Amino acid sequence: MFKSCLICTDFNDGLHRLIDFIPNLAAGGLKQIVFCHSVPLWEEGEVPRIDRERIDLATERLSPALQEIPDGVDVKIEVVSGRPIETVPRILEKYQIDVILVGTPVRSLLKEKIFGSTTMSLAKSTATPLLILRPQLISTYTVEEMRLRCQHLWRYLLIPYEDTQICNYALEKVKACARSQSGKTFQKCLVLWTVDDSTRDRIMIEQRSQQAEEKLKSVKAELEELGLEVETQVREGNFVNQILDAALNYDISAIAVASNYKTNLLNWVIPSDMEDILRSSWFPVLFFSPKN
Repeated sequence: MFKSCLICTDFNDGLHRLIDFIPNLAAGGLKQIVFCHSVPLWEEGEVPRIDRERIDLATERLSPALQEIPDGVDVKIEVVSGRPIETVPRILEKYQIDVILVGTPVRSLLKEKIFGSTTMSLAKSTATPLLILRPQLISTYTVEEMRLRCQHLWRYLLIPYEDTQICNYALEKVKACARSQSGKTFQKCLVLWTVDDSTRDRIMIEQRSQQAEEKLKSVKAELEELGLEVETQVREGNFVNQILDAALNYDISAIAVASNYKTNLLNWVIPSDMEDILRSSWFPVLFFSPKN
Protein backbone atom coordinates (compact mmCIF):
# COMPACT_ATOMS: atom_id res chain seq x y z
CA MET A 1 0.00 0.00 0.00
CA PHE A 2 2.84 2.36 0.90
CA LYS A 3 6.44 2.03 -0.25
CA SER A 4 8.22 4.66 1.85
CA CYS A 5 7.64 5.87 5.39
CA LEU A 6 8.96 8.42 7.86
CA ILE A 7 8.92 7.15 11.45
CA CYS A 8 8.93 10.07 13.88
CA THR A 9 9.85 9.19 17.46
CA ASP A 10 10.54 11.14 20.64
CA PHE A 11 11.68 7.93 22.43
CA ASN A 12 8.62 8.13 24.69
CA ASP A 13 6.12 6.91 22.10
CA GLY A 14 7.51 3.41 21.61
CA LEU A 15 8.10 3.93 17.88
CA HIS A 16 11.88 3.71 18.33
CA ARG A 17 11.26 -0.02 18.87
CA LEU A 18 10.69 -0.29 15.12
CA ILE A 19 14.45 -0.13 14.55
CA ASP A 20 14.49 -3.84 15.45
CA PHE A 21 11.78 -4.78 12.96
CA ILE A 22 13.08 -3.54 9.61
CA PRO A 23 12.63 -6.97 7.90
CA ASN A 24 9.01 -7.09 9.09
CA LEU A 25 8.30 -3.56 7.86
CA ALA A 26 9.83 -4.58 4.54
CA ALA A 27 7.54 -7.62 4.45
CA GLY A 28 4.69 -5.13 4.74
CA GLY A 29 5.74 -3.54 1.45
CA LEU A 30 8.06 -0.75 2.58
CA LYS A 31 11.14 -0.11 0.45
CA GLN A 32 12.38 3.07 2.12
CA ILE A 33 12.29 3.69 5.88
CA VAL A 34 13.47 6.94 7.46
CA PHE A 35 13.71 7.32 11.23
CA CYS A 36 13.44 10.86 12.54
CA HIS A 37 14.09 12.38 15.97
CA SER A 38 14.02 16.11 16.73
CA VAL A 39 16.32 17.49 19.44
CA PRO A 40 15.26 20.80 21.03
CA LEU A 41 17.71 23.67 20.99
CA TRP A 42 19.93 23.94 24.07
CA GLU A 43 18.66 27.08 25.84
CA GLU A 44 20.56 27.17 29.12
CA GLY A 45 22.96 29.81 27.84
CA GLU A 46 22.22 33.32 26.68
CA VAL A 47 21.91 32.25 23.05
CA PRO A 48 20.07 29.03 22.06
CA ARG A 49 22.31 26.59 20.21
CA ILE A 50 22.29 23.12 18.71
CA ASP A 51 22.62 20.42 21.36
CA ARG A 52 25.32 18.28 19.73
CA GLU A 53 25.57 15.89 22.66
CA ARG A 54 21.88 14.94 22.53
CA ILE A 55 22.01 14.65 18.74
CA ASP A 56 24.91 12.19 19.00
CA LEU A 57 23.14 10.17 21.71
CA ALA A 58 19.92 9.97 19.68
CA THR A 59 21.83 8.98 16.54
CA GLU A 60 23.57 6.20 18.43
CA ARG A 61 20.27 5.00 19.86
CA LEU A 62 18.71 4.72 16.39
CA SER A 63 21.81 3.26 14.71
CA PRO A 64 20.73 -0.43 15.09
CA ALA A 65 18.21 0.31 12.32
CA LEU A 66 21.15 0.28 9.89
CA GLN A 67 22.04 -3.32 10.71
CA GLU A 68 20.70 -6.38 8.88
CA ILE A 69 18.84 -4.40 6.22
CA PRO A 70 17.07 -6.66 3.68
CA ASP A 71 18.06 -6.41 0.02
CA GLY A 72 16.13 -3.74 -1.84
CA VAL A 73 15.35 -1.71 1.30
CA ASP A 74 16.84 1.72 2.03
CA VAL A 75 17.04 2.84 5.69
CA LYS A 76 18.05 6.33 6.81
CA ILE A 77 18.39 8.11 10.16
CA GLU A 78 17.65 11.82 10.51
CA VAL A 79 18.41 13.39 13.91
CA VAL A 80 17.81 17.11 13.58
CA SER A 81 17.71 20.18 15.78
CA GLY A 82 14.42 21.99 16.35
CA ARG A 83 10.74 21.32 16.92
CA PRO A 84 9.09 18.44 15.01
CA ILE A 85 6.51 20.75 13.45
CA GLU A 86 9.45 22.60 11.84
CA THR A 87 11.87 19.73 11.16
CA VAL A 88 9.45 17.13 9.75
CA PRO A 89 8.42 19.24 6.71
CA ARG A 90 12.11 19.70 5.84
CA ILE A 91 12.68 15.94 5.95
CA LEU A 92 9.59 15.37 3.80
CA GLU A 93 11.11 17.66 1.18
CA LYS A 94 14.33 15.61 1.24
CA TYR A 95 12.69 12.19 0.74
CA GLN A 96 9.75 10.90 -1.29
CA ILE A 97 7.65 9.82 1.71
CA ASP A 98 4.29 8.07 1.26
CA VAL A 99 3.20 7.90 4.91
CA ILE A 100 4.33 9.24 8.30
CA LEU A 101 4.20 6.99 11.38
CA VAL A 102 3.61 8.98 14.55
CA GLY A 103 2.61 8.19 18.11
CA THR A 104 0.15 10.22 20.13
CA PRO A 105 -1.74 9.33 23.31
CA VAL A 106 -5.52 9.28 23.61
CA ARG A 107 -6.55 12.73 24.80
CA SER A 108 -9.58 15.02 24.87
CA LEU A 109 -10.01 18.09 22.68
CA LEU A 110 -9.68 20.30 25.79
CA LYS A 111 -6.35 18.72 26.78
CA GLU A 112 -5.14 19.10 23.22
CA LYS A 113 -6.02 22.79 23.21
CA ILE A 114 -4.26 23.34 26.55
CA PHE A 115 -1.14 21.17 26.14
CA GLY A 116 -0.87 21.03 22.37
CA SER A 117 -0.28 18.03 20.13
CA THR A 118 2.57 17.63 17.65
CA THR A 119 0.66 14.92 15.80
CA MET A 120 -2.47 17.05 15.42
CA SER A 121 -0.35 19.97 14.24
CA LEU A 122 1.24 17.74 11.59
CA ALA A 123 -2.18 16.43 10.59
CA LYS A 124 -3.29 19.99 9.91
CA SER A 125 -0.19 21.08 8.04
CA THR A 126 1.28 18.22 6.03
CA ALA A 127 0.08 16.81 2.72
CA THR A 128 1.40 13.34 3.60
CA PRO A 129 -0.92 10.72 5.19
CA LEU A 130 -0.32 9.90 8.85
CA LEU A 131 -0.55 6.49 10.50
CA ILE A 132 -1.25 7.35 14.13
CA LEU A 133 -0.32 4.71 16.71
CA ARG A 134 -0.94 4.72 20.46
CA PRO A 135 2.28 4.73 22.53
CA GLN A 136 0.60 2.74 25.31
CA LEU A 137 0.07 -0.16 22.92
CA ILE A 138 3.32 -0.03 20.95
CA SER A 139 5.28 -0.01 24.21
CA THR A 140 3.59 -3.16 25.51
CA TYR A 141 3.60 -5.39 22.41
CA THR A 142 5.83 -8.45 22.69
CA VAL A 143 8.50 -9.00 20.04
CA GLU A 144 6.27 -11.56 18.31
CA GLU A 145 3.32 -9.14 18.35
CA MET A 146 5.50 -6.35 16.95
CA ARG A 147 6.66 -8.55 14.10
CA LEU A 148 3.09 -9.27 13.06
CA ARG A 149 1.97 -5.68 13.55
CA CYS A 150 4.79 -4.36 11.35
CA GLN A 151 3.89 -6.79 8.57
CA HIS A 152 0.19 -5.89 8.60
CA LEU A 153 0.00 -2.16 9.34
CA TRP A 154 -2.66 -1.58 6.67
CA ARG A 155 -3.82 -5.07 5.65
CA TYR A 156 -7.47 -4.56 6.71
CA LEU A 157 -8.94 -1.05 6.79
CA LEU A 158 -12.17 0.09 8.43
CA ILE A 159 -13.53 2.99 6.38
CA PRO A 160 -16.21 5.15 8.01
CA TYR A 161 -18.41 6.37 5.17
CA GLU A 162 -21.29 8.68 4.36
CA ASP A 163 -21.91 10.24 0.97
CA THR A 164 -20.16 13.48 1.92
CA GLN A 165 -17.26 15.35 0.38
CA ILE A 166 -14.77 14.41 3.11
CA CYS A 167 -15.78 10.72 3.15
CA ASN A 168 -15.54 10.52 -0.62
CA TYR A 169 -12.12 12.16 -0.40
CA ALA A 170 -10.90 9.49 2.06
CA LEU A 171 -12.39 6.76 -0.12
CA GLU A 172 -10.58 8.07 -3.21
CA LYS A 173 -7.30 8.12 -1.31
CA VAL A 174 -7.81 4.52 -0.21
CA LYS A 175 -8.58 3.51 -3.80
CA ALA A 176 -5.45 5.27 -5.02
CA CYS A 177 -3.38 3.32 -2.49
CA ALA A 178 -4.95 0.06 -3.67
CA ARG A 179 -4.14 0.87 -7.29
CA SER A 180 -0.51 1.73 -6.59
CA GLN A 181 0.42 -1.23 -4.40
CA SER A 182 2.74 -3.78 -5.97
CA GLY A 183 1.99 -6.64 -3.56
CA LYS A 184 -1.04 -7.56 -1.49
CA THR A 185 -0.23 -5.68 1.69
CA PHE A 186 -3.68 -4.02 1.55
CA GLN A 187 -6.18 -6.86 1.22
CA LYS A 188 -9.52 -6.11 2.87
CA CYS A 189 -11.79 -3.29 3.94
CA LEU A 190 -14.99 -2.82 5.87
CA VAL A 191 -17.02 0.21 4.75
CA LEU A 192 -19.38 1.30 7.50
CA TRP A 193 -22.23 3.82 7.16
CA THR A 194 -23.87 4.98 10.39
CA VAL A 195 -27.42 6.37 10.27
CA ASP A 196 -28.20 8.79 13.07
CA ASP A 197 -31.09 7.37 15.10
CA SER A 198 -31.66 10.39 17.35
CA THR A 199 -34.85 11.29 15.50
CA ARG A 200 -38.10 9.59 16.57
CA ASP A 201 -39.23 9.26 12.97
CA ARG A 202 -38.71 5.55 12.34
CA ILE A 203 -39.79 5.80 8.71
CA MET A 204 -37.13 8.42 8.05
CA ILE A 205 -34.44 6.24 9.65
CA GLU A 206 -35.46 3.27 7.51
CA GLN A 207 -35.45 5.40 4.35
CA ARG A 208 -31.96 6.68 5.12
CA SER A 209 -30.77 3.14 5.80
CA GLN A 210 -32.12 1.94 2.45
CA GLN A 211 -30.46 4.84 0.65
CA ALA A 212 -27.19 4.02 2.41
CA GLU A 213 -27.45 0.36 1.38
CA GLU A 214 -27.91 1.35 -2.26
CA LYS A 215 -24.98 3.74 -2.25
CA LEU A 216 -22.72 1.17 -0.58
CA LYS A 217 -23.40 -1.32 -3.38
CA SER A 218 -21.62 0.94 -5.86
CA VAL A 219 -18.82 1.68 -3.36
CA LYS A 220 -18.29 -2.04 -2.84
CA ALA A 221 -18.17 -2.69 -6.58
CA GLU A 222 -15.55 0.04 -7.09
CA LEU A 223 -13.31 -1.37 -4.37
CA GLU A 224 -13.70 -4.97 -5.52
CA GLU A 225 -12.56 -3.96 -9.00
CA LEU A 226 -9.23 -3.11 -7.36
CA GLY A 227 -8.81 -6.67 -6.08
CA LEU A 228 -9.91 -5.99 -2.51
CA GLU A 229 -12.11 -8.16 -0.32
CA VAL A 230 -14.93 -5.82 0.71
CA GLU A 231 -17.71 -5.92 3.29
CA THR A 232 -20.25 -3.12 3.79
CA GLN A 233 -22.54 -2.42 6.72
CA VAL A 234 -25.24 0.06 7.63
CA ARG A 235 -25.74 0.65 11.34
CA GLU A 236 -27.96 2.90 13.41
CA GLY A 237 -26.70 4.97 16.31
CA ASN A 238 -23.89 7.33 17.26
CA PHE A 239 -21.25 7.64 14.54
CA VAL A 240 -18.13 7.39 16.70
CA ASN A 241 -19.54 4.68 18.96
CA GLN A 242 -20.49 2.49 16.01
CA ILE A 243 -17.08 2.89 14.38
CA LEU A 244 -15.22 1.94 17.55
CA ASP A 245 -17.59 -0.99 18.15
CA ALA A 246 -16.95 -2.31 14.65
CA ALA A 247 -13.20 -1.95 15.20
CA LEU A 248 -13.53 -4.12 18.30
CA ASN A 249 -15.45 -6.85 16.53
CA TYR A 250 -13.49 -7.09 13.27
CA ASP A 251 -9.84 -7.96 12.76
CA ILE A 252 -8.92 -4.53 11.40
CA SER A 253 -5.44 -3.08 11.07
CA ALA A 254 -6.41 0.60 11.07
CA ILE A 255 -9.32 3.04 10.71
CA ALA A 256 -9.01 5.20 7.57
CA VAL A 257 -10.37 8.75 7.89
CA ALA A 258 -9.97 12.30 6.63
CA SER A 259 -11.11 15.53 8.24
CA ASN A 260 -11.84 19.16 7.51
CA TYR A 261 -10.06 21.70 9.68
CA LYS A 262 -11.78 24.87 10.84
CA THR A 263 -10.14 27.87 12.45
CA ASN A 264 -13.21 29.36 14.09
CA LEU A 265 -14.80 28.79 17.50
CA LEU A 266 -16.89 25.88 16.17
CA ASN A 267 -13.79 23.71 16.55
CA TRP A 268 -14.29 24.03 20.31
CA VAL A 269 -18.03 23.53 20.36
CA ILE A 270 -18.74 21.02 17.57
CA PRO A 271 -15.65 18.87 16.96
CA SER A 272 -15.82 16.72 13.85
CA ASP A 273 -16.71 13.04 14.25
CA MET A 274 -13.60 12.12 12.28
CA GLU A 275 -11.43 14.19 14.61
CA ASP A 276 -13.06 12.47 17.59
CA ILE A 277 -11.89 9.15 16.15
CA LEU A 278 -8.44 10.63 15.60
CA ARG A 279 -8.22 11.61 19.27
CA SER A 280 -10.02 8.77 21.03
CA SER A 281 -9.50 5.54 19.07
CA TRP A 282 -7.14 3.00 20.60
CA PHE A 283 -6.89 1.46 17.15
CA PRO A 284 -4.33 2.79 14.65
CA VAL A 285 -5.76 5.60 12.53
CA LEU A 286 -4.73 6.20 8.93
CA PHE A 287 -5.38 9.91 8.36
CA PHE A 288 -5.57 11.53 4.94
CA SER A 289 -5.23 15.28 4.96
CA PRO A 290 -7.52 17.23 2.61
CA LYS A 291 -4.47 19.28 1.69
CA ASN A 292 -2.89 16.51 -0.41
